[in-house]
Amino acid sequence: MTPNPSITTEKRHNGVAGAWLITDMFLNISTLTLVKLIGVELPASQLVFIRAITGLVLILPWVIRERAAFSKILHPALHIIRILLSVTALTASYFAVARLPLALFTAINFTRPLLLMIMAAWILKESISRSRWLLAIIGLSGVGIALNPGSIQWSWGIPALLLTIFSSTLATIATRYLKGTPAVVMMLLYTAGLSLLTLPMVLFNWQPVPKELIWPLLFIGVFAQAGQYCFIKAHWLGEASILGPLGYVSLLLSITAGYLVFAEVPDASMMVGSAIILLATLALSFTKNNRH
Repeated sequence: MTPNPSITTEKRHNGVAGAWLITDMFLNISTLTLVKLIGVELPASQLVFIRAITGLVLILPWVIRERAAFSKILHPALHIIRILLSVTALTASYFAVARLPLALFTAINFTRPLLLMIMAAWILKESISRSRWLLAIIGLSGVGIALNPGSIQWSWGIPALLLTIFSSTLATIATRYLKGTPAVVMMLLYTAGLSLLTLPMVLFNWQPVPKELIWPLLFIGVFAQAGQYCFIKAHWLGEASILGPLGYVSLLLSITAGYLVFAEVPDASMMVGSAIILLATLALSFTKNNRH
């Protein structure tokens, strides 16, 4: 029996999308690993600035080719809000990952869909079923277990990580309002915004860059920008129901990188808390949002 061509094409597209997404996760973990290797030698704002400048150079040919997309930019105020939130999220994340275990950083970041659901109910007035509220409570309880004060030493990386999640979730909501904006416009405004908004902090607190850090800094920019492109390609080609669960591969990658590069071994409380977060988030992606 001949297979349905549309089904075959759909599977092929989901497979290619999955490959793009796994590449994005690999690049993202590589970026965070380099940031963590640099550690506290350079301010987080300086890392973000160098990453943004590198990204601008990389996307410049694309911007020139697609310059017609910039003829009319709708909702400029919302773009500014999105950029402000994104700068806060990225700077806080670079600060946090240098001070926390890589696996913990990645696991806590999986609470974003839970927080996004809560904020969507509050800001976007979306109706949320009782089962989804219950999953959100269960998932957020996993954060308390993973951040067990008896196993994780206090550092300013913890509030920085929470700020990362909060601001990045709000940025996601702003992005949803901007649906339909060309990808090249979103990427340029984001990258240029990172450069402009971190420039004052960099000028005020610039630290000399050691020669041995020049290449890692350049690779941070290259990996981050390439990862953003892979993420967009994945979500252009694939279905959210397929890509969502696949995202949990990033925790395995971060645990592997943490062990191989930093000799980090997750303890029992972190593993249990991470499992609760992941299972609650995974269940959320398969739970229908109805009022019954």
